[in-house]
Amino acid sequence: MDLPFNHRPGRRERHLRRRHMNALFAWPPEEVPPEQLLEAQRLDHEELEAFQASFRQLVERAADLPPDAGSDPVLELKADLERHYDQASGLPEDQTEAKQALAKLIEVIMRTLLRHVGDDPTAQQELADEAAAREIHFRLLEQPLVADLLHPESPIRPQDLTPSLLSADDPEFAAACEVFDGPQLAVIVDEAEALHRRLSERGADVGDLRPRLEHLRQVLADAGGPGHSH
Repeated sequence: MDLPFNHRPGRRERHLRRRHMNALFAWPPEEVPPEQLLEAQRLDHEELEAFQASFRQLVERAADLPPDAGSDPVLELKADLERHYDQASGLPEDQTEAKQALAKLIEVIMRTLLRHVGDDPTAQQELADEAAAREIHFRLLEQPLVADLLHPESPIRPQDLTPSLLSADDPEFAAACEVFDGPQLAVIVDEAEALHRRLSERGADVGDLRPRLEHLRQVLADAGGPGHSH
């Protein structure tokens, strides 16, 4: 059945599209029920509408912030801007303009905070480290799988994590691997190898999994995790 998936889906629909007729999630592969897809699309659209209203209010709040505002309201605004950026990364449709606006407002807030800390080298370094970490975080969020994984209400259940990672395209796969530490990667590698064996025994075509398994083992080795000899 050809389901009416959107070209730019939200996080719920995106995960249904990952699962649809995907042997890594179920064998034999299962179709996503049409009514489940329609419900996911409805919820994603409602989230988009709520975000748009909240985003407008947030921009107004930033514009109304007085130049002499203390650190507390400035930090609170920055946290809300960062939260909205994270949310925008998982929404349906093209959120490039909203994300660019949020990033610019965060830069303004960071300049304000730099003025607050004055010549304190420790505080300056902390802000610089924070900015560098945010840049990496935003880069990873450009990949939909990462945005879905990091969402507080991620549609990706624990048992869906390894199939989702193995199903991802190359940029998503590489970015998602950066999210996990050594112990987490070790679990993923074990699950991926078990999944590969299980599907092979059932006669599924799993040839495409071998490069991914090798990549995962290499990422795990680079992270200092336990070696795997297969």
